[in-house]
Formats: sequence, C-alpha cells, structure tokens
Amino acid sequence: MRHMLTFALAPVLLLAVGCSKAPTDKLAAAEKAINEARTAEAPGYMAEDFAKIEGMLTTAKNEIAEQDAKMALLRDYDKAEQLLTTAQTEAVRVIGEVGKKKEEVKAAAIRAHHDAQAAVKTAQDLGAKAPVGKDRAALESIMADVKGLGTSLTEVQAALDAGDYKTAQAKAKAIQDKSQAVSAEIQFALAKTGAAKAQKGAPAKKAKKAKKAKKAKKK
Repeated sequence: MRHMLTFALAPVLLLAVGCSKAPTDKLAAAEKAINEARTAEAPGYMAEDFAKIEGMLTTAKNEIAEQDAKMALLRDYDKAEQLLTTAQTEAVRVIGEVGKKKEEVKAAAIRAHHDAQAAVKTAQDLGAKAPVGKDRAALESIMADVKGLGTSLTEVQAALDAGDYKTAQAKAKAIQDKSQAVSAEIQFALAKTGAAKAQKGAPAKKAKKAKKAKKAKKK
C-alpha cells in the first residue's frame, strides 16, 4: 500500500518541481534599470557597455520564450534569471559610471569654451587692425566671419546650460579652429600690407639718402 502511494505521488512531485514560473519580476526589474541607464544617457557616454546590457536582456527574453514553448514539466528559467540579474547589476553600475563620464566631458567642454572665447577675442582684436585696401569685399567677408564667431559662442553656452556637453565641446572646438584660421588670414593681410608699404617707401628713402650724400660731398 505504501509503495503504491509513493508511485502515485511521484508524477505530482515531478510536476511541482519541473513546472517553474517565468521570471517576470526579474525581467521587469532588469528592464527598469536599463531604461534608467538609457535616460542617464548611457548610450551616448558608455555605448559599448550599454549595448552589452541590452544584448543580455535580449538573450534573456529569447531564453524565456524558448522555455515557455516547452512542456511545463521541462521548463527551466535558471539561465534567463542569471542573465536578468547580471543585466540589472550592470545597468546600475553603468548609471554610476555615466555620472563620472559626464563630469569629465563637462569639464572638457568648459575648457574648450574658454579656449574658443580666447581665440575669438584674438580674431576680433586683429580684425580691428585689418587693413582697408583695394579688396574691400574680402575684408568685409573676414569681418563677417569674426562677427559670426562671436554669435556662435552663445550656442556653446546654450549647450552647456542644457547639459549637452558633447555638443558644446564639439561646437567650441569648431569655433576655435575657425577663429585661428581667420586670425591667420588677417595676419597674412597685415603682413602683406606692411611689406607693400615698406616697398613703396624704399625709393623715397633711397633718394633721401642719396641727397644727403650729395650734400655732404659738396661740403
């Protein structure tokens, strides 16, 4: 009688052990952590790490679907649970790391902004000395560039204020490069004008020197 009862209960016990439930709670927790990492801008600051986490989530979902398709007695969600736990842990880690990365990029963006401001100031100072010669159209083009550089600096500040530090840094670097190019152009124009004046004055100086020498000879 006892043996018959054991055999009768065996299938029930196997069913109770084998019929595991899908880890819906762990899936929800992992998805929540990953969404928070996305909101923290992990894709922009830690793209590789974030991609790996998303890959783990996708693999876990596929594993759950695969187990769901099996007979209840044969389902095993251990692998999916491990993947979801790791994904959640990594998402939390990445959120913390993103904060540090953003601070680093912010500091770099602020430095780039200051460098751009200095470069624009140099271009503006040189622009004020730019020679007004025959090529007035070229000078007006240069001065328009200088004015545009000053206006562009407000875009950098706006990006900084919005917390878009990568954009601010990129814009500041572009402004600095453009300012240096404009400054070089103005310096070239100044040097060219100076050389032309020197060449123009050379015959007069030569004649004056000859005149002095002639007077000295008469004496």
